[in-house]
Amino acid sequence: MASVFGHTALGATLGVLLLPERRHWRWWVVAAACAFLPDADVVGFKFQVPYAGLWGHRGLTHSFLAAAVVASLLTSLYGMRRPATAPSLGRLWVLLFLATASHGILDAMTTGGLGVAFFSPFNVQRYFFGFRPIQVSPIGIRNFAGERALRVLSSEVVWVGLPCLLLLLLNRSVRPWRQPLGR
Repeated sequence: MASVFGHTALGATLGVLLLPERRHWRWWVVAAACAFLPDADVVGFKFQVPYAGLWGHRGLTHSFLAAAVVASLLTSLYGMRRPATAPSLGRLWVLLFLATASHGILDAMTTGGLGVAFFSPFNVQRYFFGFRPIQVSPIGIRNFAGERALRVLSSEVVWVGLPCLLLLLLNRSVRPWRQPLGR
């Protein structure tokens, strides 16, 4: 997997790009959390859930279906108490879906693991992209230290952090000439 740093950076970047007004900063944080959420499946290791199983790491929780469920659930819950100044529910759903789905996309670009079950539970085949420049992060905080952590973070700075920064800078530079994005 990519580390929590890479996932949350991409999620927050998507939040800023899709809901650029500062008053929506809470959604940037929610998008960052959604981008890391699929790794909740690592709890399965404690219960001997097989890595390659439906509920194993990079299985169902990393699928596009799971991203749609997360986006739908959060948008529905928020829609019940939505203030007038809130972003549109459609835009919010897209943000939360993309942030959650971005997790599997980054994981499919890593150098290790078993691949990502993007289409689970309908198709449990796991996929990697042909382009895999991100060093795989070890599972567990204790394993994420020293030279190995430095290698992972260095690759994420190059392949996640810099592109996010460039997108944010590009967005900022063209924003004055764009029409407002609606709520």
